[in-house]
Amino acid sequence: MGAKSWEVTDDFWSRVEPLVPPPRPRLADKVYQRKAGAGRKPKPARLVFEAIVYALRTGCQWKALPAERFGSASAIHRRFLEWETAGFFEALWQAGLAEYDEMEGIAWRWQSIDGAMIKAPLAQEAVGPNPTDRGKKNGSKRHLLVDGRGVPLSLVVTGANRHDVTQLEAVLDAIQVKRPNPPFRRSKHLCTDAAYRGATALETILAHGYIPHVQGRHDEARQLKRHPYKRARRWVVEVAHSWFNRFRKLLVRYEKLERSFLALNHLAAAIIAFRKVPLTVNIIYG
Repeated sequence: MGAKSWEVTDDFWSRVEPLVPPPRPRLADKVYQRKAGAGRKPKPARLVFEAIVYALRTGCQWKALPAERFGSASAIHRRFLEWETAGFFEALWQAGLAEYDEMEGIAWRWQSIDGAMIKAPLAQEAVGPNPTDRGKKNGSKRHLLVDGRGVPLSLVVTGANRHDVTQLEAVLDAIQVKRPNPPFRRSKHLCTDAAYRGATALETILAHGYIPHVQGRHDEARQLKRHPYKRARRWVVEVAHSWFNRFRKLLVRYEKLERSFLALNHLAAAIIAFRKVPLTVNIIYG
């Protein structure tokens, strides 16, 4: 029988294991009921990571994790929050981008930015009225910056009622890896849709050293008919959003806390980055 699409391979785990936070030490000024080393042993880190990936890939509730494989779901979720607090998922994304840059090279020249709506019926943070539902239901929005191959470089989560252009500077400032300064300004292009039009957005794009390419959908379609041999650049970010939606935990947001949902997005971004390098990663997103 073939491996499941959520299973963590040995090759992938060898990249993950060095970044796993160590267990919390005992506090010296606290009185514990049990002696050190007593009680139930903590779950192996690999089992916890596989359970998190399972929930991310399948979209199941935390309490619906298969107990026969992963044990206590509450223990898994508690370790997930501990790892998020330690910055593990963001560090894993940064490690994936670093290896991707070393093996393949980040496609810095043509970058794309866009936002995508996400239904969020239970969210309590980073949520707002969804304009696509006439404001009747709450939703969140994922703002994404990708390189020329669609690999996520920056990610910000806000309420669905926040316009894309208001988060432009925040997204450009949140790039996870250091961007080398190119010898010529013409080697940095930023492709956006019509939502990023305006003098303020143009100033922000230019201040970050990009050449702006702001086009509406109709402008892109006409240009593609006029020059069919030219590659469509901005659509790469829409493809990246579809990759995120393949992780069913991100398709509809049921996470109440912003940090939980953001951590799951960071893990998805890390998996996308690692799948762009010569590495056996069985977790699929397409």
